[in-house]
Amino acid sequence: MSLEKDIMTAMKEAMKAKDQTALAALRAVKSELLLAKTSGDTADLSEEDEIKLVQKLVKQRKDSARIFSEQNREDLSEPELAQAAVLEQFLPEQLSEEEIAKVVQDIIAQTGAAGMKDMGKVMGMANQQLAGKADGRTISTIVKNQLI
Repeated sequence: MSLEKDIMTAMKEAMKAKDQTALAALRAVKSELLLAKTSGDTADLSEEDEIKLVQKLVKQRKDSARIFSEQNREDLSEPELAQAAVLEQFLPEQLSEEEIAKVVQDIIAQTGAAGMKDMGKVMGMANQQLAGKADGRTISTIVKNQLI
């Protein structure tokens, strides 16, 4: 389990640097990893499961930051964005919107999708192919734009 070791190493560095923001984010990942390991049927998480877990935590922080910004609470929004940035370093390289659009076009061509009624089929395949490489909201927006 390389993610757990990477998190522990980063936690030690954050403690030495007295970086409370990074430490809070890393502790959240460690906690989620422990919960996933103890609540699941298997003792080991796959690399894909680890990526999904970190993506979920990044998404939570970005959503919280967006809500805080809407309520003019920048003092609460900034730490959430900082924690999201710390967590994103443990994710694979994210694809650009152009690269995602190209993959979605290929999927639409493969499936012969003709309209919004086929969105579920296209989204299912896109989420499989782009797992860990793109945000679900971005994929959904691109699929909608291409199917209209």
